[in-house]
Amino acid sequence: MRFKEGDKVQFIREGSLIDGVVKEFKDCSPDMWYLIDDKCKDSWIFEGHLIPLTPLPVIPQFVADWIEYCKKHCWGLSEALEDTYENSCMPEEVMDWFEDCRENQELFARAWLDGYEIKEPLYYIKVIDSYFGYINLNLKTGAYTTSTNEEPVGFKTKFTESEIKNMDTRYWAFAVPVEEVEETK
Repeated sequence: MRFKEGDKVQFIREGSLIDGVVKEFKDCSPDMWYLIDDKCKDSWIFEGHLIPLTPLPVIPQFVADWIEYCKKHCWGLSEALEDTYENSCMPEEVMDWFEDCRENQELFARAWLDGYEIKEPLYYIKVIDSYFGYINLNLKTGAYTTSTNEEPVGFKTKFTESEIKNMDTRYWAFAVPVEEVEETK
């Protein structure tokens, strides 16, 4: 068995490449068949006709903003990577990101060509200066409580900026980046 439930896969139907998710599978020795949900319909597909979906590169928001700026101005990939192109207005944080790690240039090129997902930073909401001072969301009931920042089953303690502001904009003042808290442990 090559795939498991929840895996993202691709296959060709009627000449088009289709993305889908494995819902279940059947071992019909010697063949393996997978039930694939492709948002239009469920289809049983032979394992030999499936390929794993390559995940999109994950980049920071400021890099995504730079890609969109460059494409809006009809620049090519080489111009987007070159900080001296026509007196480039490449933001310093993008230049630093390129210089920080050589692989970031390749990641940028993949994001430019294939699309991308944006990495949003996560935050704890620490409302009381205590080990038990973190907001916890009960995923079953939707209720908020305070407890530790550990994430037991059925609870969420890490939130994006937009999630926090949707709860209550006043909570943003209590947001603490997850990395800062993890470093102090």
